[in-house]
Amino acid sequence: MDISVVIPLKDEAESLPELCSWIESVMHQHAFTFEVILVDDGSKDDSWSIISQIHQRNSSFKGIKFKRNYGKSAALNVAFAEAIGDVVITMDADLQDSPDEIPDLYKMIKQDGFDLVSGWKRKRFDNVLTKNLPSKLFNAVTRKMSGIQLNDFNCGLKSYRNDVIKTVEVYGEMHRYIPVLAKWAGFNKIGEKEVEHRARKYGVSKFGWERFVNGFLDLTTIMFIGKFGKKPMQFFGLLGTFSFLVGMFTSLYLIISKLTNFEFSITNRPSFYIALTSMVIGTQLFLAGFIGELVSRSAPDRNAYNIDSKKGL
Repeated sequence: MDISVVIPLKDEAESLPELCSWIESVMHQHAFTFEVILVDDGSKDDSWSIISQIHQRNSSFKGIKFKRNYGKSAALNVAFAEAIGDVVITMDADLQDSPDEIPDLYKMIKQDGFDLVSGWKRKRFDNVLTKNLPSKLFNAVTRKMSGIQLNDFNCGLKSYRNDVIKTVEVYGEMHRYIPVLAKWAGFNKIGEKEVEHRARKYGVSKFGWERFVNGFLDLTTIMFIGKFGKKPMQFFGLLGTFSFLVGMFTSLYLIISKLTNFEFSITNRPSFYIALTSMVIGTQLFLAGFIGELVSRSAPDRNAYNIDSKKGL
């Protein structure tokens, strides 16, 4: 199969018929073999009913329905597990991403040899103050920390080689950082394509300011996991050793000072408490490193989601 299109959605019943018809037209025009996996992330409207109707009309459109809202990362993760296309393309369901971009995104993977291609919405129709400016700051920080030169990490329109999405694990709110996860997994050929950003036709945005705060926290997590996920002792052990040595040498200084001058008061000096605190913190960090080595990202159920039903899968 040429292409798997993955579309996470929540309360997008109005846009689904038009979006699916558009995708179908593009696929037939370019003679692609395809599947479209629609993931209903706890919608309260008629989204699942619309998905069921579309599937009955064309079995290439498949559906997954969550019992409740788990978030975009969860939706992508379960769809990635099901996708069988050589190229996997993700897009949003609100018609702000254009299906006309699919052929070029496919070509950049199959012919140009990219592992991953991220869309760049240079011209946006979002609110400047609440979305555009925070997004620019978010992207600048992510570029600096990850070393990946993309202008729009958060763009939902992306294409991947199938083995990329089968390798990376998306959980929590890590969908913004799939390029970073892919890089840490060894997929270094990451490209970018300027894509059209269309004004929202139906509904309202599902994201608020909190996504940027969560985004920066998630970036810190990813950078730590990427560098120390399989060797946490190298991080915690280094900090713990440094802290313990500071405390130990300070304690030795205080002890020698007391032995050479019995009028020297140890407990009245701030350095005494600094030494004790440093040694305790150092020991705790060392223990955290050992525990981290034992755990080492081995939680078996962090991607266990309660799926209500499936269509065509």
